[in-house]
Amino acid sequence: MSYTVNASILLTELPILERPAAAKAAGFDAVEFWWPFPVAVPAEDEIDAFVTAIQDARVQLTGLNFFAGDMPAGDRGLVSWIGREDEFRANVDVVVGIGERLGTRAFNALYGNRIEGADAHAQDHLAVENLAIAARAVGRIGGIVLLEPLSGAPAYPLTTAADALAVIQRLKDEHGIDNVKLLADFYHLAVNGDDVAAVIADHAADFGHIQIADAPGRGEPGTGDLPLAQWIADARAGGYAGYIGLEYQASQDDPFAWTRA
Repeated sequence: MSYTVNASILLTELPILERPAAAKAAGFDAVEFWWPFPVAVPAEDEIDAFVTAIQDARVQLTGLNFFAGDMPAGDRGLVSWIGREDEFRANVDVVVGIGERLGTRAFNALYGNRIEGADAHAQDHLAVENLAIAARAVGRIGGIVLLEPLSGAPAYPLTTAADALAVIQRLKDEHGIDNVKLLADFYHLAVNGDDVAAVIADHAADFGHIQIADAPGRGEPGTGDLPLAQWIADARAGGYAGYIGLEYQASQDDPFAWTRA
């Protein structure tokens, strides 16, 4: 199984720059990150240090998020955030630069929360414009943009696969964009009440990425009651050939023991 460790939610007892090496020591050859900096455009020496940490650990950076704002405070992306267009677009250039240096080809663009007082249609229009800009930019290095339904964020408007797929279709219809793909996080879809088995049956071959955590609790596979192994097998049978992202919260001393069971 080709797993990639999300080193923004796992290995958090370590500084960010030590996590790629820790993932390698745990037996993994690939990692993914949310945006690992507190601002959209970090200093060059900060970018260099992050790139070097990945290279020195001899792991592949399989995925990277665009800057999503202040995540601990509840922000969930700038894509639809009216007034922060320049910030998002400046971040696109940084993301592409990192991707080009590290061979990363999948980039997760969190859609953004609904803003109180803002027109939802205007937010959606901006989101499509920003996603088109991001998709064209990462397309220059052979990349894809991922669009992810989320749980646990009441103001985030994409909660089901159908929500994200509708945006992806709009990008195709309005801009001819075909490199924005669904990020199927089985945990988020399941806790939101989506029919995960049906989503897999209908769309597995077109998934841009899969992430997993068990539910309830968002812990390691086996700590809840989701049929993750079956869903992964079904996705593979349906044509998905990419990595499986481990994006769960560690609840045990060894958060990877289940992979050796």
